[in-house]
Amino acid sequence: MIRNNAHQNCFLLNQLISTSSTFHQIGIAEFAFSQSKQPNVFVYNAMIRTHVLCSSEIKSLELYMEMLRAELSATTYTYSSLIKACTIASALRFGEGVHCQISKSGFDSSLFVQTPLIEFYAGFDRIADARKVFDEMSERDAFAWTTMVSGLVRVGDVFGARALFDEMPVKNIASWNSMLAGYARVGDVVSASALFDEMPERDSITWTAMITCYSQNKQFREAVEVFKDMKSNGVGCDAVTMASVISACAHIGALEIGRDMHVYAMCNGFKLDVFVGSALVDMYAKCGSIESSLVVFFKLQEKNLFCWNAIIEGLGMHGYGERALEMFKMMEVERVEPNGVTFVGVLSACTHAGLVEEGRRCFKSMIHDYAIAPGVEHYGCMVDLLGRAGMLEEALELIESMEVVEPNAIIWGALLSGCKIHRNLEIAELALKKLMNSEPGSSGYYALLINAYAEANQWGEVARLRAIMKEQRVEKKCPGYSVVEINGMVHEFAASDNCHPMHSEICTLLIELNGKLKLAKDSTDCGSGNMCSSL
Repeated sequence: MIRNNAHQNCFLLNQLISTSSTFHQIGIAEFAFSQSKQPNVFVYNAMIRTHVLCSSEIKSLELYMEMLRAELSATTYTYSSLIKACTIASALRFGEGVHCQISKSGFDSSLFVQTPLIEFYAGFDRIADARKVFDEMSERDAFAWTTMVSGLVRVGDVFGARALFDEMPVKNIASWNSMLAGYARVGDVVSASALFDEMPERDSITWTAMITCYSQNKQFREAVEVFKDMKSNGVGCDAVTMASVISACAHIGALEIGRDMHVYAMCNGFKLDVFVGSALVDMYAKCGSIESSLVVFFKLQEKNLFCWNAIIEGLGMHGYGERALEMFKMMEVERVEPNGVTFVGVLSACTHAGLVEEGRRCFKSMIHDYAIAPGVEHYGCMVDLLGRAGMLEEALELIESMEVVEPNAIIWGALLSGCKIHRNLEIAELALKKLMNSEPGSSGYYALLINAYAEANQWGEVARLRAIMKEQRVEKKCPGYSVVEINGMVHEFAASDNCHPMHSEICTLLIELNGKLKLAKDSTDCGSGNMCSSL
């Protein structure tokens, strides 16, 4: 072009710059633009769009000012790119100025300009301005409707978003996904599930949104089931989906399903990045396979803070307190800056392993070396650590020293547990009084102190506490439950619950086992005779 003097041809120059932007070759585009002596509005448009696509939005705004100084009149193409640039660059005032220019130029009725304006105002939570632009549109396509629905979802107005969604003459999959994401965002699982079932078609974004919705609302088994349906429908997934499903497996202890997810990820070309990697480390640790967790951790080529936090928490959970501290030191050597979650894992590891001195040192280091203000969870770990070690007076002093953070039921409960272990009934009474103020309806803490008095043969105090519970109508503790994974299916058993489909068969087997135990004379004090009643 230069040899033939074609680089001054604005049509060819426009084509060259547009092609360069497609391949993100901004250097070529800038050089070609700089060689033009009199670029027209179409060349400017191409250059502005190139900067937007190549993440140099401020430069696109500067080009617009240069274009105005050259007395060139902007087109709808100019304004649509500019509004996108203002949205990405969070340039609210500049964007409002561009909106004024659009109105003066008579382009405020253009669908090509109005839709980016809706997205622009919604991005700043200016939903009233976005709705005004939308209502003034003489014609609307599916993208404009979806943009407005997404804007309402963004500010949490799911009711308004659904009303607008129902008005849409034609719904595309993006609008369905926006509405689904809105329900997931506010935790309305029932509405999200109903909408999911209504959808005429689903893509990977749809499935991922539903999985994430279940996971965020602690319905982990449902999240895993949706993923199985997703695979059976032949829909591919991304790293976000895999991380969500693996995390769900961690919460329900589904090691076998989690391993299948790991194999699936490897067989389908997923790289062991920080997202999938940290989820796998956490899943294996929570499902009891700390060896597999360590193998995955050390295979990770890149480790971010989430990966380190997951392995430290996993080691601490399994009682490897010293290993967890060693991992924390390795993290410091790698110059990864810890956060509050890291220290919760470290202090919890010290608690499980009974490492009092190390716990004290880490707690002080968190405050003085890393300037991290301790939260209620950090104080809870320290009180638990000191309480288990019998240092109840020191634990009480620590609680009384809390100024910024108010001691909650978890902290007083940890102190009460320590009192029960070491039979310090005086401090236990104090802890219970605090708990009665914060959680008056919880029976668990009363039960701890009643058991402590019973062990000390103070039956008068036992009767007094039970009378208080009756007077204050303290509710009984929610029944505990356990889960077991068999052949890829997770079964849940709750105390005094008989709704499992194989309840009769399980009771029959337990009776048979009970009989064999009696024959073997190994059933002394094991309480096996009450197995069926607990089911």
